Amino acid sequence: MTGRAPTGVRLLPYGLLPCAAWALTRAALLLCVFGVSGVLSVPGPDVTVDVSVIYRGWYEVLLSGTYPLHDVTWQYPPGAALAVLSPTLLPFWEYASAFYALVLLCDALVLGLLLYAGRRPGIRAAGAWVWIAGVPLLGPTVYARYDLMVTAVAVAALLAGVRHPRVLGVLAAFGALLKVWPALVLVGVRRGRPTRAAWSAAALTAAGLGVGFALWMPGAFAFLAFQRDRGTEIESLGALVFHVARQFGWEGRVELHYGSMEFLGPYVELASTLALGLAALALGWLLVWRLRARAFAAHTPAQAAFTAVLLFTTTSRVISPQYVVWLVGLAAVCLAFRGGGMVRPAVLVLVAAGVTVLEFPVYFAEVVASDAWGVTLLFVRNGLLVAASLLAARELWRETVPGARSGPGAGARPARGDQPSRALR
Repeated sequence: MTGRAPTGVRLLPYGLLPCAAWALTRAALLLCVFGVSGVLSVPGPDVTVDVSVIYRGWYEVLLSGTYPLHDVTWQYPPGAALAVLSPTLLPFWEYASAFYALVLLCDALVLGLLLYAGRRPGIRAAGAWVWIAGVPLLGPTVYARYDLMVTAVAVAALLAGVRHPRVLGVLAAFGALLKVWPALVLVGVRRGRPTRAAWSAAALTAAGLGVGFALWMPGAFAFLAFQRDRGTEIESLGALVFHVARQFGWEGRVELHYGSMEFLGPYVELASTLALGLAALALGWLLVWRLRARAFAAHTPAQAAFTAVLLFTTTSRVISPQYVVWLVGLAAVCLAFRGGGMVRPAVLVLVAAGVTVLEFPVYFAEVVASDAWGVTLLFVRNGLLVAASLLAARELWRETVPGARSGPGAGARPARGDQPSRALR
């Protein structure tokens, strides 16, 4: 599509500039994960080991006809097997190369969905730019984990759900069986028929796929016990207490435990329990919001999902660097809609992504040692996520709960081009 500006200057074809920016930034990420000597590298531990060693090991186990029943680092729902086995789609490449290529494909899919949606009334291309900028801010880790694949499913669910709630439900259930959190895209579906359609489709899909995975191979739900026994990971919000306590003689230690670097020692179990309590409070707030909310616009499901994932990420016992890509994807969908109020939380998430690549992998040794610089980076990153969570929750409440916004028009009025009556039926 081309056209002319009022001055007679020819406009660039739609999508050309964002696609060019995406290609340049993703080329840099590929150079990092492929480890092209002397071209581009990121200091710190080798983030590609998860793919070349851990994922590859799970791949061999899965090919033998069982889930990794005796590997406590397997802490994922049964659908994760599809991501780990996905390089079989490219048999002419070795495992790691095929995996990176498929992550790149999912990355491109998200961009394409956001650009395609950006041509609809009430939607804009700003979401695509959030995605273009946010992913490379996380560094090579984002391509060396399967979380971007899951994020692509969640983004597709939210964009499709504007017109097709049942599709949203199916994709949400599929995403949940990949990594649980995409189930949260269901929380903001408009009351009435859209909710019934989306939630019933999700329940049927989850039940059908769950039974299918259980019959496919033994050990489909062994991950539940492994996940339950996780402790306080050193990058989490609760871990900040122990980073500071180490400066004053706390007798705990850092060890590789259940697949991540965790604190072990006095009061750690208490901190993990408190984190679960905070997550329960977050769930309670979401339930109250859902009961009180009345003004649902086309962008409400995206904003509710963004807020919910922020709350549960921030209160988690584990905040791994790749988790931030979930937030980047949801922030991109939020900013794709005109009239939404999630600009400030989205900006904070982008800044947090830039800080995240510093705490891992660049200065991860300082984080492990509770060095002043490493602890400062964690305080900044986690503080940004806390601030984004509170701002997002406040904005979601003000836009959807009657009487929450003072002045005329209290209770949120959908912006022009963002009316729910047609888009969400």
